[in-house]
Amino acid sequence: MSRPSPPAPVPAPRLSVGFVLARHFTLTAFAAFVDTLRLAADEGDRSRPILCRWSVMSATGHAIMASSGISVAPDAGLVDPRQFHYIVVVGGLLHRGDQIDEATAAYLRRAAEAGTPLIGVCTGSFVLSRLGLLKGRKVCVSWYHRTDYIEEFGTAPVADRLYVIDGDRITCSGGAGVVDLAAALVERHVGAREARKSLSVLLHDGQRAADSAQPTPDIAPAAADPRVRRAVLAMEQAIAEPMRIDDLAAGSGVSARQLDRLFRAELGASPAEVYRAMRLDYGRWLIARSRHSISEIAALAGFADGAHFARAYRRRFGAAPASLRRAGAGAATSSPADRRLFAPGSMTE
Repeated sequence: MSRPSPPAPVPAPRLSVGFVLARHFTLTAFAAFVDTLRLAADEGDRSRPILCRWSVMSATGHAIMASSGISVAPDAGLVDPRQFHYIVVVGGLLHRGDQIDEATAAYLRRAAEAGTPLIGVCTGSFVLSRLGLLKGRKVCVSWYHRTDYIEEFGTAPVADRLYVIDGDRITCSGGAGVVDLAAALVERHVGAREARKSLSVLLHDGQRAADSAQPTPDIAPAAADPRVRRAVLAMEQAIAEPMRIDDLAAGSGVSARQLDRLFRAELGASPAEVYRAMRLDYGRWLIARSRHSISEIAALAGFADGAHFARAYRRRFGAAPASLRRAGAGAATSSPADRRLFAPGSMTE
């Protein structure tokens, strides 16, 4: 009687990823990364972890709650980091206590010592920075958390790109940009066909490069040209201390003259006019929503003094700044993202 053949050995995955979920992590960022791997790992929609494998780790074995209140159960303890091509730290809410425990922090330090590349997704970059694992590296965060990062670490992160690769450290702004990063890793380790499959099934309209501009916040216009979007995003991040137009242009990879042409074509106004309107709308919002004096608001909106702010404000809104407070906040209770900022003729002084 013949003996049954031993089972065929399971081939090693081309891409293996370990996940560390911070307390109150962002569910979207985690799910986007995993589903990009899942769709690339097998033929069709069978979802077998063949070409890609992933594991959710925990020092305690307890389920981890996302910021949405949904819990995810880990499937492993703290696995030897050398078994993974990457370890991804998925961050979330910043102001709800410690994001990870001491055992997990020690594990991430061991992973760094072992040479396993670390990825900070969403506010996972904060977790890695707090552990000293991003010293001397470029750090990418969402524009939404740029000020939080500066206040905590004293340095300005990259906040106008989807993600940044700096050696064996990768940081990603989060959101839909996680799909672009995960697809780039799939393309590198598994293949371009598998990456395209993931993007197609997720209805993601093409893979964006790492240096693609983050979608601008609502304060910015929906400009089609990425160079305009990047410049407007930089403006939004430098309201109190306005940047020079030459520096904005350089950051967008064009000359000041080219940037002027692009702004006029996309927005019907020069960069300086867009910037001034943005700062004045922010000042108007502060008048309605804060107790700062007009002089303080002028400084927060990037004007040299209260008189300069008042003159520009009157030209834009047809009334003195103080009149809004006398009339009450009802006239300006919307956010500074009000689309009137880019209404026809609103740029002129």
